[in-house]
Amino acid sequence: MGIVNVTPDSFSDGGVYLDPDRAVAAAHRLIEEGAAIVDVGGESTRPGHEPVPLDDELRRVLPVIERLDGVPVSIDTSKAEVARRALELGAELVNDVTALRGDAGMAGLVATSRAWVCLMHWEREPAYADVVSDVAAFLEERLRFAVDAGIDEEHIVLDPGIGFGKTVQQNFELVRRLPELVSLGRPVLVGFSRKSSLGRILGDEKAKTGPLSASLAAAVVAYERGATILRAHDVRAHVEALTVAAAVSG
Repeated sequence: MGIVNVTPDSFSDGGVYLDPDRAVAAAHRLIEEGAAIVDVGGESTRPGHEPVPLDDELRRVLPVIERLDGVPVSIDTSKAEVARRALELGAELVNDVTALRGDAGMAGLVATSRAWVCLMHWEREPAYADVVSDVAAFLEERLRFAVDAGIDEEHIVLDPGIGFGKTVQQNFELVRRLPELVSLGRPVLVGFSRKSSLGRILGDEKAKTGPLSASLAAAVVAYERGATILRAHDVRAHVEALTVAAAVSG
């Protein structure tokens, strides 16, 4: 999953793709580099981000998505109206970091549109007894909620929310014990690309991002532990690393 953040304040590439022309060109480049789908988002979810009004988010993402005919698109939003407009323009997956908790209309929209949806774990003030068990329990509950709301279970992806309300060590433990999340029976998405934990584990306690080398290492380990989707900024490098990892593992 290639990333196109149409935002001024994303932690890694904020402001780079605010121009729709640059965002569209980036999406096509990511597909050429091997992305299976492009995740377009108009609201940053970095720590300390400011909520984006509906009209601003629509103004950012719609001019991009409407020009991506034929490109598999995921819409990164927690707002049902943004998702609805994006799906009408051809988006295939709703990437909701609130796991259908942010907008009461989202579950019904996804169910009626028969779109795919990604449910991510994110607790604002977590108190984990065991981070992996707690994340698994949360995702299992949201999976049941989604199915009860009429969403096809075969169209649901789960995301442990690397970097969202977790410490550095908890992020790594989630990947180390990823099979416990894979056992829930749905595809698991891992988004470790450029996350600050990667920089901090390498010795920079104030790191805001991590280097490409660390992103690739985390992606390969996540793949080997059962991740189905790797959300990445540097698509070509990730595709090459995962191709070699697949060849080595047979």
